Amino acid sequence: MRVLPVWSRVRRWVPAAVIFLAALVDVLTPRSVSSAPLLAVAPVTAVSLLSPVGIVGIGLTAMVVQTGLAFVDGTYGWQGDAAVQLTLAAVTVLAVGLNRSLRTQHVSANRARYAAEVAQRAVLPRPPSRLGDLRIAARYVPAEDMALIGGDLYVMQETPFGVRAMVGDVRGKGLSAVTAVSVDIGVFRYAADHEPDLPALVECMEEALLRESQRREGLDATEGFTTALIAEFADDLSEVRIVNRGHPAPLLLYADGRASVLDPPEEAPPLGIATLGAWTSPVATHSFPPGSMLLCYTDGVTEARDPAGVFYDPADRVPHMMQSYLRQTGHFPEPSTVLDLLAHDVSRHSGGAPQDDQALLALHRPLRAQDLLARPL
Repeated sequence: MRVLPVWSRVRRWVPAAVIFLAALVDVLTPRSVSSAPLLAVAPVTAVSLLSPVGIVGIGLTAMVVQTGLAFVDGTYGWQGDAAVQLTLAAVTVLAVGLNRSLRTQHVSANRARYAAEVAQRAVLPRPPSRLGDLRIAARYVPAEDMALIGGDLYVMQETPFGVRAMVGDVRGKGLSAVTAVSVDIGVFRYAADHEPDLPALVECMEEALLRESQRREGLDATEGFTTALIAEFADDLSEVRIVNRGHPAPLLLYADGRASVLDPPEEAPPLGIATLGAWTSPVATHSFPPGSMLLCYTDGVTEARDPAGVFYDPADRVPHMMQSYLRQTGHFPEPSTVLDLLAHDVSRHSGGAPQDDQALLALHRPLRAQDLLARPL
């Protein structure tokens, strides 16, 4: 959880403020009113804010203040005030115990999160920031705060046949989805280096996923599939060739902020569905001029809904977002900035936390020096 800067500076003073409030209540109220219960709250408020030494200090301060107030009011009595002092001491000891328990849990949570981060880097490594002249940025936005990886994936690779990329979404959740992601990425990395064209690469992945499904049980065996968008860039980046197997169509962003949806020439099902028969993988070739960007995403973006149930439409919102950025800055945003803007816009549309995992990939061909000089000021 992110702590606000102002709160992080003042929160350590909360237990002392509770003691001050208790003293103020005791002074302003009749003698019959005791502030001892409020003083007992002070060590409890310090559990998550101070160290064990600090908690003991707050407890001792509360005990001294209670004794002093009793003497000032003239109500000090050995039996009654001794019981109050024992109560304050017991609450302080309990607060120290709770503090140690919270610290132990915090250490365990950090270790688990570190292990999850290591697993994420192993299963879903971050692509390089550039391959040749192609600039790259990737983001994984989990639907759950503590889940660093799920069934969405992206992968980039420089191959003998050009730079190739894949964005995909595995059906299902949990460990089985993560296992399928590792299979998808492993097969893609191998096939991308050995298959000369995209249909052959897709066929290799199809066969691997079908073999993997035979090792599974239940729905994972009969309904396990992966939606996939596979792209291949020409050596000079002048063209991009795309195979779309049941995945949301990407956007081609131009240097002036306009956008085109790169719909597939014909529909094809996701990878790994043998019951639907044999399918071809048509390749769509698109021009990729200097200054343009290929923006890919999973259905966590396209299926994000606002409170009225309206789905997020990248083809409508992203161009407005890009043109607004161009007006404010005068230049095209970096790939990482585009993904930050997209993730923020999706979150704003859905009114909070992501409703599903989102894998985002931005591939940018920068303007050449002569293009920059030719642009009007």
